[in-house]
Amino acid sequence: MPQIVPQALVGTVAAPAAVWPRSGWWHEFDSPELSRFIGLAQTNNRDIAVAAARLQEARAEVTIQRAALFPALDAEAQANRQGVGKAALSSNGQRDFTGNSFGLSANASYELDVWGLSRENLHSAQEALKSSRFAQRAVALTTTAAVANTYFDILALREQIAIANEDLCAIDGILQIVKLKVRAGTASHLDLAQEQAQIEAVRGELPVLEEQALEAQIALAVLLGQPPEGLAVQAHSADAIQLPKVAPGLPSELLLRRPDVAEAEANLAAAHANLQAARAAFLPQFALSGSAGFSSAAANALLHGPSFLWDAGAQMVQTIFDGGKLIGQKDLAYATQQQLVASYQSAVLNAYADVESALGQVRNYAREEQHLRREVAAAREAFQISELQYRQGVADLLNVLQAQQTLFGARDALAQARLARLQATVHLYVALGGGWQEPARERTQFLTEK
Repeated sequence: MPQIVPQALVGTVAAPAAVWPRSGWWHEFDSPELSRFIGLAQTNNRDIAVAAARLQEARAEVTIQRAALFPALDAEAQANRQGVGKAALSSNGQRDFTGNSFGLSANASYELDVWGLSRENLHSAQEALKSSRFAQRAVALTTTAAVANTYFDILALREQIAIANEDLCAIDGILQIVKLKVRAGTASHLDLAQEQAQIEAVRGELPVLEEQALEAQIALAVLLGQPPEGLAVQAHSADAIQLPKVAPGLPSELLLRRPDVAEAEANLAAAHANLQAARAAFLPQFALSGSAGFSSAAANALLHGPSFLWDAGAQMVQTIFDGGKLIGQKDLAYATQQQLVASYQSAVLNAYADVESALGQVRNYAREEQHLRREVAAAREAFQISELQYRQGVADLLNVLQAQQTLFGARDALAQARLARLQATVHLYVALGGGWQEPARERTQFLTEK
């Protein structure tokens, strides 16, 4: 198989930055409101709650599998009273009678784990517990990123709505000039119709933007685990949001910082343990059992020596024929292991591809934003010049309309580019694991063959 861990990452960041994000990476955006929303999501988000419940299930499964390594003990106490009537005994002339019986016993059994079947089942459950723990961290990281991206989306849409309203004011100003020129006979009704069409086009965009902002706010409320009507977003633009810098670090360290990769590795280790358990099931299974107790017809004589009973035994079970069940179980475990080998390798490749993609987005969206800022400045100057020339009668309305469209389109594109750059930074944080690092005591070591 080809090497899947690269020697270096292709993407680079323009400015020096701390290597690897901090665990509270969202504070780097310097937005108290965003930090508050993420805190609410980490407490109330339903997907995180589901992941936590699955973690509890995995812990319970470990307890169940560990119990197989210990003897099973149980105690039993019984008291019976029975009688036989005259009609039942009339045939042999016996008298009717009523009798009591009492018993007190303890039973023990222990299955010898000679071939490691129970130990492998426990190992599988322990690796599944690790997988659930890593999955919970992956869900928390994904949810945090979704909150940040949705919050930035709301701010960008609000900024686009504000731009549209400013555009309406500017267009209305030109419209009033056109009306005056039409009354004075220096402009045609064609100019008036064109400007009215321009203002209606912008007004038609506003409901769409407002609906998108509403849907984004509803999505944010769901992420926070609360009804939409109780959510209020105070900020109106992303102007106050800081753009932090982050460096990718060494490629070899990435595998210890991605919870999804650690989850895939733990799943593979669990599958390997299941395969070993399936192989052990072909071998004889040994068990010890024993019981001791008292049995008597009178309660006051129950614990006396003559009432004591006991037995002990050993058992060996070897499957001779089961119609291919054990073979099928082993083949299933082997196929599952091979599937998870490929899944782990895919997770590793996707992790590096994710980082490369995020680095490229951060770099290229920053360049795009710089160009758009210069375009907005130039378009604003062109619009102001065209407006002045139209007022003075040295330019026609077509120049003004073209300048308007260029300026408004550039401003809208700049707002979207700023949003893309913020979300690319979030993407990079998530691609680098969001400040998470696999604890050394939980690192999974596995062999693909034994």
